[in-house]
Amino acid sequence: MKRPGVLDPERRAEIRPRRVRLPEAWRRPLAVAGGVIALVWIVIAVAAPLLAPHDPLAQDLPRLAPPGAGHWFGTDQLGRDILSRVMYGARVSIPLTLLLVALSVLIGGLLGAAAGYFGRWVGETIMRVADLVFAFPTVILAMVVAAALGASLANAVLAVLVVAWPSYARVTRGLVLGVREREFVLSGRLLGFSAWRSLRVDVLPNVTGPIMVLATLDIGTALLLLSGLSFLGLGAKPPSPEWGAMVASGVEVFDSWWVATFPGLAILTVVLAFNFLGDSLRDALDPRTARAIKERAL
Repeated sequence: MKRPGVLDPERRAEIRPRRVRLPEAWRRPLAVAGGVIALVWIVIAVAAPLLAPHDPLAQDLPRLAPPGAGHWFGTDQLGRDILSRVMYGARVSIPLTLLLVALSVLIGGLLGAAAGYFGRWVGETIMRVADLVFAFPTVILAMVVAAALGASLANAVLAVLVVAWPSYARVTRGLVLGVREREFVLSGRLLGFSAWRSLRVDVLPNVTGPIMVLATLDIGTALLLLSGLSFLGLGAKPPSPEWGAMVASGVEVFDSWWVATFPGLAILTVVLAFNFLGDSLRDALDPRTARAIKERAL
């Protein structure tokens, strides 16, 4: 006889809370590594004033001291601690890169959505401007724009933005062209929805997945372009602790390998981290790939 207040095993199993498990794509080693590396760099960027052992601009240390117990990354030719400068460089390079990609997604996504949904002269005008940007090599065009505007970090960001938005416009236009003739979009238009409401409510939510994948993968490319402009003297100016400018300063003292190596490794790890995250996000959003990964795990 069942005692009052005691649940059957079947009933107990039904009310037991289920554990939330990450999708298989996010539990792969590369996804975990990318997430950990990206999280570490974000923490360093936020807490650099607390973590850095020295003032990144102070010039009161021995010059070109090799890595050791007192200075883990060594010092540069002006007697500045490289570890502190790398940490503070994360506060410059990472936020600007994320801002750059966000603006590229916003501008390119809106222009591409308008080109794909409205078509006709609107689409032709936007895509011909995008084709004009694509006609020039990306790095060369960014260098020309940055040099024309003047060497500064803000102008370098603007230069990379000029060459970055057409990719999002083209991808968004192709996705919108495939969605705008779907039944639920046509039904909304027949019900009297305005074009902008249909675009905002019915179309854009169905194309955001591939755009987010492209944006995540593009973070590494944007960081490389931004650092490259600073390396060429078209971005950050001394004594700003920006990774590309730090690598450029290391070229002047090539025998002291640590001056350029550690900022270069910082760029490399951030690029790899977001590439890993972008690949995992693509696999998680693609039903066929996610199903294949799950079957392989089983």
